[in-house]
Amino acid sequence: MKNLFFCSSLMLCLMACTNRSAFVAGDLTLNDSAYFEAQGLNVLVFSNWYDGSFDDAKISGVEIIHHGVRTATNGDVRLNPTPGQWDAIPELASRRVDREHNRVEATLQYPKHGFRYVVAGEVRSGAFYLSVHTEQPIPAHLEGLAGLNLEFLPSAYFGKSFTADSSSGLFPLYPAGDMEAIGGVNEPKPIASGSQITLAPDDSERCITISSGDGRLALFDGRNKAQNGWFVVRSLLPAGKSGKIAEWRIDAKAISGWIRKPVVAHSQVGYHPAQKKVAVVELDKNDTPLPFAYLLRVNSDGSTETVLSDRPEEWGRYLRYRYLTFDFSSMAIEGVYRLQYGNVVTAPFRIAADVYQAVWHPTLDVYLPVQMDHVTVREAYRIWHGASHLDDALQAPTNHHHFDLYAQGAATGNRFRPLEHIPGLNVGGWYDAGDYDIRTQTNQAVIMDLVRAREMFGVERDQTTVNQQRRYVEMHLPDGKPDILQQIEHGAIQLLAQQEAVGYAVNGIIAAHLYQYRHLGDGVTKTDNLIYNPRMDSLQSDGRTSGAFDDRWAFTNKSTPLNYGSAAALAAASRALKAYDARLAEKCLRVARKIWADEHSHAPDIFVYKGLNTIGGMPAAEEFRAAVELLHATGDEQYRARIVEMYPEVEKQFGWFASLVAQALPLMDEAFKKQVEPHVKTFVEQVAVMAKVNPFGVHISTGGWAGNGGIVGLANTCYLLHRSFPELVDKELVLRGLSYIFGCHPDSDISFVSGVGAHSKRVAYGNNRADFTFLAGGVVPGTLVLKPDFPENKEDWPFFWGENEYVVNLGSSYIFLANAANDLLNK
Repeated sequence: MKNLFFCSSLMLCLMACTNRSAFVAGDLTLNDSAYFEAQGLNVLVFSNWYDGSFDDAKISGVEIIHHGVRTATNGDVRLNPTPGQWDAIPELASRRVDREHNRVEATLQYPKHGFRYVVAGEVRSGAFYLSVHTEQPIPAHLEGLAGLNLEFLPSAYFGKSFTADSSSGLFPLYPAGDMEAIGGVNEPKPIASGSQITLAPDDSERCITISSGDGRLALFDGRNKAQNGWFVVRSLLPAGKSGKIAEWRIDAKAISGWIRKPVVAHSQVGYHPAQKKVAVVELDKNDTPLPFAYLLRVNSDGSTETVLSDRPEEWGRYLRYRYLTFDFSSMAIEGVYRLQYGNVVTAPFRIAADVYQAVWHPTLDVYLPVQMDHVTVREAYRIWHGASHLDDALQAPTNHHHFDLYAQGAATGNRFRPLEHIPGLNVGGWYDAGDYDIRTQTNQAVIMDLVRAREMFGVERDQTTVNQQRRYVEMHLPDGKPDILQQIEHGAIQLLAQQEAVGYAVNGIIAAHLYQYRHLGDGVTKTDNLIYNPRMDSLQSDGRTSGAFDDRWAFTNKSTPLNYGSAAALAAASRALKAYDARLAEKCLRVARKIWADEHSHAPDIFVYKGLNTIGGMPAAEEFRAAVELLHATGDEQYRARIVEMYPEVEKQFGWFASLVAQALPLMDEAFKKQVEPHVKTFVEQVAVMAKVNPFGVHISTGGWAGNGGIVGLANTCYLLHRSFPELVDKELVLRGLSYIFGCHPDSDISFVSGVGAHSKRVAYGNNRADFTFLAGGVVPGTLVLKPDFPENKEDWPFFWGENEYVVNLGSSYIFLANAANDLLNK
């Protein structure tokens, strides 16, 4: 064992962890990626910043990666003991790396409070320190509120002990601490305090000591305030002082010669006998590659036998890890297999011709029904939720900036006054993600994905009863109707309701109040399901209306792109529903054509609001999409002519339009196909370049939301292009995307589809996330790349939305991809 120092105004202090440990000064150094590094320990100082522009994603400030696990984050000055998702966050003004002095500092400010400061992390005298510096004393109104915080991941410390000076305790599995009012806000009381706090002295992989020479430290459990809260070490900033006003020394224990366990990334579902099969071995950069990897067959008598052994091929470095590849494509015999590399043996997987035939069933059978709004959803003994939001919806107030990227402009855009009830919106639609809002653009995408799956693959599966009249859904109870059509119907009736109620597509329908938006539990308990009546007292009701101001709000800015999106989705739905419900299908097509005509009768409505993502896609893309779907539904030459007319602009941004062009190709003539072909060639070349960046052969994004949506979307685009240009678009571009989702990705080998594959996501950000569980068939965003080089997907902490939040259109997109893979391999 050895101890590695780092102080942060935080300095990592090892002494308290065990008397067998020795300090190793100088091991922690500022590396080429501008963070502090030693074997088994990394300290990042503002390499990452608060995700997005609206809330705290627990990816910022000073962060600690301890024996390969990011255990601490948000080392910064905060105004709450345990900051919540929507509490105030500072603005980052600048970050400076001073290699000469082994120092990284960030300048930050709270503009509304007139407070500017510097947070510095440095290695000094063999230790790491984190300090806070100001030119002026903190503002008087922040005295007793502003403090230096460092947050620790609860799941990394469950079952472990802590000490604070001479006292001790155990980290609680479930929060049960005391609360107090601070500045009118209910906040947790400390569970321990002292001049030195040691976390996990009993665990060499997690032991960290924080010492403060000039201030008292306090340890908080933020879960007393919110289920997604963290353990927080905090010291208040002193009043009336300037210069260096706070400093911590933190010591972290590091295991001598620690090497991260290898990961054998592969598809947890398995492989078709005819497809390429390549596992990717992820190694610590200090690890030495082994000479052989093995493919093991699992026999029916419980024995295993080695059927292939070979030297893994060196791929090289990607991010912080070293990668090898092991190609076992030669194995085409059906059966159950495992992979072995050193002491790592994977979970079993199949090689079989039917390997992809049923992998999408949980998404259609379970996940999509759970996401259905305005209906009761039953599964055997369980009620997933009651018929929620039957009081939808009030017109959102004007000139209002809401949460979750919603806003309402200066006008409602329709006949309804602000906060007036808009009748008819309480039908159909899906919960957007882990929350309960209806995001119209997402609903449009789900409809179109399901229509394509129905039309291209003839999906007929029936395992769910859906009764719209009774607002009742029951899983695992066939009703003689294809479930995919019933889901398409559920989305279509919401889009039609919007058109009938206000005359165009609304941006979305979302909780009015933040306390409701944070709701965890049965969606039916979010509101009282009674229409708001402002003339009543909050506790009054006449059985239909009530004085409870809890109804969701409809955001109704006019948006031409969003309206085109509804035209496209309704036109697509009309085709699928024709034999299922001819009247509904006719209505969908009639409304879609009306939207097209209306939008071509006036200048585009473009609502611009910083950071908004609820008003549709690119205007040209949405018009092109609508033209394709309407042409497919009607054969009307006006839509074909518009596609041809728009194409010169489309080809300038072919990458953005590739999927739409691919859907148009079967409807167009040979001349159009020849016009498109060179752009497809260029597109495939660009995809090939992206595929060489990492050993997984897909484009892994580096934004604040992990990239599974883009990976699935690109794989689907390649499938659609392959149908028209099989000689140009290799089917491997489709299959690699699916293998990635099933476990061939950085950080781990887990399947990102809950309940699919031997080892899949069991802890995710669904609306049941407070129970640390999952929704079968839900697909999470996946591996998030934290700057500069750390891939992460937490399986023991559901609350990272950028890694773990199910979004309903990723589920429908996955249904299409799984069917596409099966189609490619089993034609």
